[in-house]
Amino acid sequence: MSPFVAGVLQLLALIAALALAYRPLGDYMAGVYGSTRHLRVERWIYRAIGADPAVEMRWPAYLRSVLAFSAVSVLFLYLLQRLQGYLPGSLGFASIAPDQAFNTAVSFVTNTNWQSYSGEQAMGHVVQTGGLAVQNFVSAAVGMAVAVALVRGFALPRALGSARAGGTPIRTGELGNFWADLVRGTVRILLPISVIGAIVLVACGVIQNFSGIHEVGQFLNEHSMGGSQQWNGGAVASQEVIKELGTNGGGYFNANAAHPFENPNAFSNLFEIFLILLIPFAMTRTFGRMVGSLKQGYAILATMVTIWVGFVLLMWWTEFAHHGPAFQIAGGAMEGKETRFGIGASSIFAVSTTLTSTGAVDAFHSSFTGLGGGITMLGMMLGEIAPGGVGSGLYGILIMAIIAVFIAGLMVGRTPEYLGKKLGTRQIKLAACYILITPALVLCFTAAAMTLPTPVHSMTNSGAHGFSEILYAYTSAANNNGSAFAGLNADTLWFNTTLGLAMLLGRFVPMVFVLALAGSLAEQQPVPATAGTLRTEKPLFTGLLVGTIIIVTGLTYFPALALGPLAEGLS
Repeated sequence: MSPFVAGVLQLLALIAALALAYRPLGDYMAGVYGSTRHLRVERWIYRAIGADPAVEMRWPAYLRSVLAFSAVSVLFLYLLQRLQGYLPGSLGFASIAPDQAFNTAVSFVTNTNWQSYSGEQAMGHVVQTGGLAVQNFVSAAVGMAVAVALVRGFALPRALGSARAGGTPIRTGELGNFWADLVRGTVRILLPISVIGAIVLVACGVIQNFSGIHEVGQFLNEHSMGGSQQWNGGAVASQEVIKELGTNGGGYFNANAAHPFENPNAFSNLFEIFLILLIPFAMTRTFGRMVGSLKQGYAILATMVTIWVGFVLLMWWTEFAHHGPAFQIAGGAMEGKETRFGIGASSIFAVSTTLTSTGAVDAFHSSFTGLGGGITMLGMMLGEIAPGGVGSGLYGILIMAIIAVFIAGLMVGRTPEYLGKKLGTRQIKLAACYILITPALVLCFTAAAMTLPTPVHSMTNSGAHGFSEILYAYTSAANNNGSAFAGLNADTLWFNTTLGLAMLLGRFVPMVFVLALAGSLAEQQPVPATAGTLRTEKPLFTGLLVGTIIIVTGLTYFPALALGPLAEGLS
């Protein structure tokens, strides 16, 4: 069987598995976030944190809760790393340096999971399991909560100026309760799937233990002198599953999902891709169920699938279709790819991880062809919305849907409407701010890094490929992806600090605009559809949305891409 045919069969199997899980998981998540019942363990958690899950929050209160929880999480994880040398289970590793501890704490709390360290050489069991793995759960749950809050903005019609009996005004604009959404997303969705997924990964050969460092064997170096290699174990399977399911991406080992302890064979590789895409795709069903129109969810799903499949095909074209005897013997551009996965599966993984906010890698993106590396960057530059991160992908593509409806309204001279809500000046300004903040972070930080001598010295390569290394790093950070182009020494004071700032701003500033938009929509009285209303559940709107996403991204990033991957790919 040719590598290309094997890749096609794996893609078809992946699509079939996602299709089978789409309806039950999407409906289940809609039920979770729409439920008024609290499990016993959830009530224990609410009492422990002092939260009242019955209190409805307007968008400022919801945002304050998000920011407060995230700030405490950053502080806790930072202190845990700084104290590692004094904790049991540290495997003898020293405490993490301040700048790297800051970068790592921000990285995992923002669902980025960028790593400027080698996990097996820096982090002990306590930090890995009690710090990083915990944030893999709750950072994903935060993204899902914000997405659900935006959906409620569309789904909750509250008439302005209405009143309860007795003349007491009804508070409008409530988006639910952040603490309830956070706890339910973790306890009812992420934890159960992770338990099942971890069992599957252990059955595939992923390790799960708390062993210490041990010597693997004796080796001879180039001078025929003896040496040894050491490995440490860890609770890898349990962290690997939520790393992929929560679109986190931080690997237990430096080689990430290319390491055989994390990803031992072709089946585990395909299963991990399935985990990456599972919740982001299924949340479109949740969206359709919550707004009362499954067709609206299908339109968003069709947009995501069109872009995702298109990017996979483009990646295959760049990685398979190359001339030269080395490429022909290997069956394509095999440099930097695991032979147990091949080009087909590695390309699917690379596209899936960069079109979501995952950041896990089973191949080195820096070793992809020039155009192939550009495709991974473009996937992040789209805003990671096809299907995007857990939660962030849904609210990101809904923002793009608002922009697409606005553009269509300009064409016909009509006030745009989406899901029965009018999109006025306030809504469009908030959507525009959301779209502009991430490119501003990426391009400004990249420009600063290229003009200063210290960051440039961290580049392994010069020219277009070296520029791509830095552009990729800030694109990955600001979009909360976390994957690395490789070849860039990011463990410096400059990169630890600036990438940390890019992650913080790239995660939480867009959330401000999303929740403000959700609040403004929730305050509106829904308007009935008329003959002039754009049908946003039709294939025509799907095409408009795809075009809007590509055009907006292309106009924003084309000059930067032309200096890096395009220049390298066309040279």
